[in-house]
This record gives sequence, C-alpha cells and structure tokens, in this order.
Amino acid sequence: MQASDINYKKQKNNFKKYNIMKKAISLLILLLTVFTVNAQQKKNKNAKYDIPVAGNCDQCKKRIEKAAYATKGVKSAEYHIDDNTLHVILNEEKTNVLTLKKNIAKVGHDTDEVKATDENYENLHHCCKYERKKEE
Repeated sequence: MQASDINYKKQKNNFKKYNIMKKAISLLILLLTVFTVNAQQKKNKNAKYDIPVAGNCDQCKKRIEKAAYATKGVKSAEYHIDDNTLHVILNEEKTNVLTLKKNIAKVGHDTDEVKATDENYENLHHCCKYERKKEE
C-alpha cells in the first residue's frame, strides 16, 4: 500500500466523520427549535366558553355563577336559564374548563362532562331539582 492510499483513506474517514457530526448538530438545533417554539405557546388570558349546565331557577343561576366565580381565573360568568348555558371568560394560565365544571358539579349541577354526585344533587332546594339525564 502506498502512502497516498493511506492518506486518501484517512481523508475519506475524516470526511464521513465530519458529515455525521454536521447531521447530528443540525438535528440537535432542529429539536431545540421545536421545543422552544412549543414552550412559548401562551395560553389565552381571556378565553370564552359556553358550558351547558343543568338548572331551573334564579337560585340555580346564583349558585352556578357563585361556583364559577369561586374558581380562580374566572373573570366573567353569566348563566342563562332559558338555554341552560353558562357563558364564561377565564384565564387559561390560572384554570381550565374541566376544573370549572368540577366546581359547578360540587354545588349540585350537572355539566356536559362532569355530573354532580347524588348527594350534592339531593342537597339542592326542591325547586332546583332538574331532570337528570340517565347514564348510558
């Protein structure tokens, strides 16, 4: 084997190592960029939701709105008896919709996702007892 052949093989090996390093660094930069972009997604401070909540009367309205406002991060809550909908504005950095629904269920009112316990439902005033949907 000649010296030029040995030098050629060394150069070829160095070139392969360089390409592998270059690809690894590029992949690392890409991954860091993706993670940085995902970490910077900000949650909405004024997210609006319409939540179906079972209720019958003004007592229900007051109880549901009080439970909503007791949830940290809720900025506005207005319950409409006519369509059984709670219109709410909340800060998603402080709470989420599921937490709000759980707090409403704790005072005896069913939502689309979270049902009140039988005990909490039975504690409602007789005029506030709505027709509960059967679980399938």
